[in-house]
Amino acid sequence: MAMSDSADKALAERLQREEYFANETFEGVDLQGLELRDKEFYRCTFEGCQLQESRWQRTVFEACVVRGSNVTRARFISTGLREVRFEGSKLMGIDWSDLSSNPELSFQECGLSYCSFVGLSLRKTPFLKCVARESNFYDLDLTDADFTGTDLGGSNFRGCMLLRADFSDTTGAFLDPSVNKLKDTRVPIETAVGLARNLGMLVTGFHDEAPKRLGRKSRPSP
Repeated sequence: MAMSDSADKALAERLQREEYFANETFEGVDLQGLELRDKEFYRCTFEGCQLQESRWQRTVFEACVVRGSNVTRARFISTGLREVRFEGSKLMGIDWSDLSSNPELSFQECGLSYCSFVGLSLRKTPFLKCVARESNFYDLDLTDADFTGTDLGGSNFRGCMLLRADFSDTTGAFLDPSVNKLKDTRVPIETAVGLARNLGMLVTGFHDEAPKRLGRKSRPSP
């Protein structure tokens, strides 16, 4: 049930005042632009919330779920995420690079376009059926990460460890082995063909045949 403006205000004041929240569900609340620091959330659920441009500093989320919420351009500064699931949420324009080390999180059917992930360990992180267009993935450990079904059009991967990462059924993924470490990395045919073309090769059945150079016509004998 969505909360009224007065209820939203009361909750915002409580969030400012208290430090620890456990086993609570925050449903339909509007906390846009809220600034919080030094808080801890344990087994809490944020359902259908408006959290755009909120700011979370030195906060810990453990075993929490963010579902069907708009978290666009939120800031997570020195924030710990432990077993946190984002499901069906808008997470566009977020710089995740300031998270505390070794976050444990997962994304399913989320909007992750225009995001930045830099210098994090995201081993085994699921990015399932998301839209992550024009996002930056730099200097990450993505060993065993799973991007199955995600749209990565226009996104950049650089300096990433992609061992056993799964890009099956992704669209728009371009993984340059000269600037990333790949081994047993699963990619769709589209990605493999694009890489081959970038390296100057034509894959039979996928690229037009290169025009054959004609030799000089022989001059007629005198």
